[in-house]
Amino acid sequence: MNHQQISYVIGDRLYLNITDRCTLACAFCPKTQGVKRVHDYDLTLDHRPEVEEILAAIDDPARYRQVVFCGFGEPTLRLKVLLQVAREIRDRGGRVRVNTDGLANLVHKRNVLPELAQYVDALSVSLNAQDAATYDRHCVPALQGSFEAVVDFLRRAPEYIAD
Repeated sequence: MNHQQISYVIGDRLYLNITDRCTLACAFCPKTQGVKRVHDYDLTLDHRPEVEEILAAIDDPARYRQVVFCGFGEPTLRLKVLLQVAREIRDRGGRVRVNTDGLANLVHKRNVLPELAQYVDALSVSLNAQDAATYDRHCVPALQGSFEAVVDFLRRAPEYIAD
């Protein structure tokens, strides 16, 4: 696998594409439309990269404003891998952000925010709707109670991660 598929640079941030799996099938997601490109990067994964492959794709994390877990899948579905890589990024002087659907607590059946807080500097959570009916229509969640779970995740997150 070439590193461009695992890591890609936009501006002063390095992005990590660690999975192609997602708990949602958002109508507005390029992946749902069959498009797997961001800017000039093809984010098709022929397999889910292991920790060593991801670390090899990073080089020096301190040279970027942030290293962002964001690709065409939900990074918290690979929580153990995410945490191992994030720890290494932080140990090497990098700042870590996770772009997430906010369903990690629902998926893992526990509050994962304390674990994330050890190595994650910032979260970007996609809510994408003002109510459950709109969320279900636009995001097509695989799990019942997803809208409420995202709202709860957003409410709890600042207790653990300030940014």
